[in-house]
Amino acid sequence: MANNKTSHYKLLKPLLQLLVTALALYMVFKKTDIAKLFNIMRGANPWYLLTAIVFFNISKLFNAIRLNRFFKAIGIDLSPLYNLKLYYLGMFYNLFLPGGIGGDGYKIYVLQKNHGLKMINVFHAVLWDRICGIFALVFLSIILLLPSSFAGKFPALVPYSWALLFMTYPFALILNKMFYKQFIKVFTITAIESMLVQITQVITVFFILKAISQHANLIDYLAIFLISSIATIIPITIGGAGAREITFFYLLGTIHLETDTG
Repeated sequence: MANNKTSHYKLLKPLLQLLVTALALYMVFKKTDIAKLFNIMRGANPWYLLTAIVFFNISKLFNAIRLNRFFKAIGIDLSPLYNLKLYYLGMFYNLFLPGGIGGDGYKIYVLQKNHGLKMINVFHAVLWDRICGIFALVFLSIILLLPSSFAGKFPALVPYSWALLFMTYPFALILNKMFYKQFIKVFTITAIESMLVQITQVITVFFILKAISQHANLIDYLAIFLISSIATIIPITIGGAGAREITFFYLLGTIHLETDTG
């Protein structure tokens, strides 16, 4: 009986995620001027787009380096090139498997199989890598929100934002010491690498905005990009699809910015 309930849940969860994804995308595209959207895309500057692609891959390089440090901490010695290939393969699986779990699951399976370590050790390395990324994402999101239009629209939240900003990494350190002591020696360097990952992601979006000749309200667009990245972590859609778009749409509407460009 318990097995039947488990199998039903496993089947129902992706179906619900698919439904939420489809609904979110429908709501966004229903209110988007598709013709205007394609005109914006057609007029994009290819050189700025190429620069964006370069910075996107630099961010992935930093991410792979950070993850490899956690692997070394649990006794997995991967060459930089092999680790990078494994990271990109994980990204490939993330394209069509739910919520990024597919790519992480692939990495965990390959490393456990090839290195004979307990799967739980590899799992914790991959999980803590993800958590480190979330802390950097939250930290940088707040930094961009404070000078953005959102601070002017919601001034009562500014003191709380400052408090959260200063609490982010002390809390991360406490969490590291309590639950992931095996990674404490690389806390500082991986925190820096996590920031570099997110900064290069922001630079990527900056050049995309430049490519479509969006020169005003850059801080607002960049802040919304980071917030929408946090939204994709919540496992309510397939691979985060729809979550980013609907977050962008409604946050842009909140500060009265052009939603088609967003």
